[in-house]
Amino acid sequence: MGAPPGYRPSAWVHLLHQLPRADFQLRPVPSGFAPQEQEYQQALLLVAALAGLGLGLSLIFIAVYLIRFCCCRPPEPPGSKTPSPGGGCVTWSCIVALLAGCIGIGIGFYGNSETSDGVSQLSSALLHANHTLSAIDHLVLEMVERLGEAVRTELTTLEEVLEPRTELVAAARGARRQAEAVAQQLQGLAFWQGVPLSPLQVAEDVSFVEEYRWLAYVLLLLLELLVCLFTLLGLAKQSKWLVIVMTVMSLLVLILSWGSIGLEAATAVGLSDFCSNPDPYVLNLTQEETGLSSDILSYYFLCNQAVSNPFQQRLTLSQRALANIHSQLLGLEREAVPQFPSAQKPLLSLEETVNVTEGNFHQLVALLHCRGLHKDYGAALRGLCEDALEGLLFLLLFSLLSAGALATALCSLPRAWALFPPRNPSALCSGSRLSEPLLPAGLDPGSPLRSFPGCRRRPH
Repeated sequence: MGAPPGYRPSAWVHLLHQLPRADFQLRPVPSGFAPQEQEYQQALLLVAALAGLGLGLSLIFIAVYLIRFCCCRPPEPPGSKTPSPGGGCVTWSCIVALLAGCIGIGIGFYGNSETSDGVSQLSSALLHANHTLSAIDHLVLEMVERLGEAVRTELTTLEEVLEPRTELVAAARGARRQAEAVAQQLQGLAFWQGVPLSPLQVAEDVSFVEEYRWLAYVLLLLLELLVCLFTLLGLAKQSKWLVIVMTVMSLLVLILSWGSIGLEAATAVGLSDFCSNPDPYVLNLTQEETGLSSDILSYYFLCNQAVSNPFQQRLTLSQRALANIHSQLLGLEREAVPQFPSAQKPLLSLEETVNVTEGNFHQLVALLHCRGLHKDYGAALRGLCEDALEGLLFLLLFSLLSAGALATALCSLPRAWALFPPRNPSALCSGSRLSEPLLPAGLDPGSPLRSFPGCRRRPH
């Protein structure tokens, strides 16, 4: 089964499809247990495993680094006022990591927009397909009702008027049989009537989920942006309390980032499996949900020369029957009107009904052709497998950059705030004699303090 015209699996689909898969089962499948439910549980377990593994490794790395910083650094000599070596490097590494996180936020906004565009294209295709199917049902219902009304009223009246002429009554009854045959054939063309699956409902569900997914990612992006900006502000102002608060927030965002990495990775891999060969899965799922025959579904999903139109016979019989009705009415008008002038009115009404039915029939033939619905199918696949998948990969890149930047920041921030000077240096610069006994040993009381800029001994 080939892909729809205009859609070809992209290089990303082929690359993701070649990645190794986790082939395992949670438990043996009992009788009556839906395979989809087991696959859903496996997908959730895979998401949790990926997120937990990445988060665990990050936290272990951060903990080991901080323990090494706190417990294994050499002690500073008493009274040493020289700054710790590498302090500026630590601060700048933290700043660079936060700036990299800001770049990842920009990538995340782009990926979120691309994913939303792809899902919107999918929803639009579903809505257009629903409009086509509804138009088919409406046209069939309108033609059947119009023909039934003509059989009950005009043809019945015409038979009563032409009752003295047996051959004319037979012609009118022949037109009745042809009209009933057309109505019977047309009823079989409304193939989507009574189907429980509604493209409109699917489009609404997809739009509902996408709206909350988009909002959740926007909030996550804004939260990380605020964390990066306020952390940079805390480093610039050397505000210890602000940096501590942002450290806690960074840990929270780190957990969310690894959770999103697991979700995005599992979704991207699963979507690549679907997009590499979507026809069999869509055919089987649609047939299971709708109960339609495989001939009808293959005609619309594949739309190639190898699949014939399953409605061709009904369309041909209906067209021939309408042509026969039209010729019979012309013959009755030519033979009966001169003898029965009262037959002209029902004949004219019948001809109008047949003409309108023929016009609707040609419109129905165009709607039943596979081109329209297959075009919607291709548009839905392109939106899902090109734009949405590309946006999902950009979101995955954002989450990776975010997790790396925040892990680096969490390693650097405790060392950075340890190098901040006290917030009230004037208290240590008091020149009173009462404060001199509290000075460290080895420091000359008479010498000016050089602990902080602008610190001078007050004259007595």
